[in-house]
Amino acid sequence: MLKGNAIVGQSGGPTAVINASLAGVMDGARVSKTIAKLFGMRFAAEGLLAGNLLDLSKVSATTTKKLIRTPSSVLGSSRLKLKDEHFQPILANLKKHNIRYFFMIGGNDTMDTIHRVVAYANQAGYAMLGVGICKTVDNDLAGTDHTPGYPSAARYVALSVLQGGRLARDMQRVDQFVILQTVGRSAGWLPAAGALARTVPADAPHIILMPERKFDDGPFLAKVQETQKKYGFVSIVCGEGITWADGTPVSASQTRDKFNNVEFGAMGGTSAAMMLHRMISNKFGWRGEFQVTESLLMCGDDRGVKLDYHEAYGCGRQAVRLAQNGQGQVMVTIQRLSKPGQPYRSRFDAIPLAAVANEAKPMPDKYISKDGFGVTKAFLDYVRPLVGPLPQYADLGK
Repeated sequence: MLKGNAIVGQSGGPTAVINASLAGVMDGARVSKTIAKLFGMRFAAEGLLAGNLLDLSKVSATTTKKLIRTPSSVLGSSRLKLKDEHFQPILANLKKHNIRYFFMIGGNDTMDTIHRVVAYANQAGYAMLGVGICKTVDNDLAGTDHTPGYPSAARYVALSVLQGGRLARDMQRVDQFVILQTVGRSAGWLPAAGALARTVPADAPHIILMPERKFDDGPFLAKVQETQKKYGFVSIVCGEGITWADGTPVSASQTRDKFNNVEFGAMGGTSAAMMLHRMISNKFGWRGEFQVTESLLMCGDDRGVKLDYHEAYGCGRQAVRLAQNGQGQVMVTIQRLSKPGQPYRSRFDAIPLAAVANEAKPMPDKYISKDGFGVTKAFLDYVRPLVGPLPQYADLGK
């Protein structure tokens, strides 16, 4: 059993519950018999490279408890992609602080970072265990039923569509359409969550565009025209990463981050919602609006889901348990035990980092409607227990 210090970092985009996972690691380390001190990386791998660390062992239990409901990444995040020349100074800092346990909270790029750092240390003869803690609002990590952060972000989207859809319905004599764009890169889990807002066919959203289906403006514009004629307005939800048949992003952005991911909201490009708005206006001459929330759904504590905080914290505690039991080079996962219609139940499990690093989990075909513009009952059964009930608003009838 390894004895020494531990380090934890937060990487990639934040979530409303990412600090709950951090609190779980802190509480787990506090009662650990093998971890003497827990350090926090300031700005993830950048802080580890520079030796910019915080002694989290000095943080009070009261502050740790407050972290659970604190949005964004309190340690600071980074999207630094490690290069060969980074590993030697990283290992030097790990040895300097006697780090034997390496924890990071993040997505698939983060899991790759853990995998590479720990493998380098072990190959150099330095014993260390690494455990990843799953996180991403995109919900695109392999091996887990869902990721902490997704339920709260999905609720943010569902409420935005519910409330914005009613506004669009009531203002249809002014604006004939509205488009809400979500983050999510190449996965449609977040735009799909907008379907929770619809209880009858006339409700928003009418069209959901997911990256798992190639965009074709012909069928899309026909669907828009048909829907507007039927209901008087059109509510559209689109993922930022929707692409044309040749793979070109509808956003037309050419800017990429250090992991070679397209930065859909970056300067020099535009947004998918803006392009869709332009198409509809040019085709029909209608007035409409587009809403691009960008990172707001990553830090919306006011729309956070209690289940999400609970599971995020539990993932942090589980990571420490796994490490103390000598189980490294894995990521904590959440496995759903309940079936549709049953009260939600889950448990924590683990998957090798190598099976997760740089791998994405798109929405399966069974969750997407045949016409590609909506979701199936199977998806609603999947997402509803995570998001919880939505408000029931009044209607006056026709």
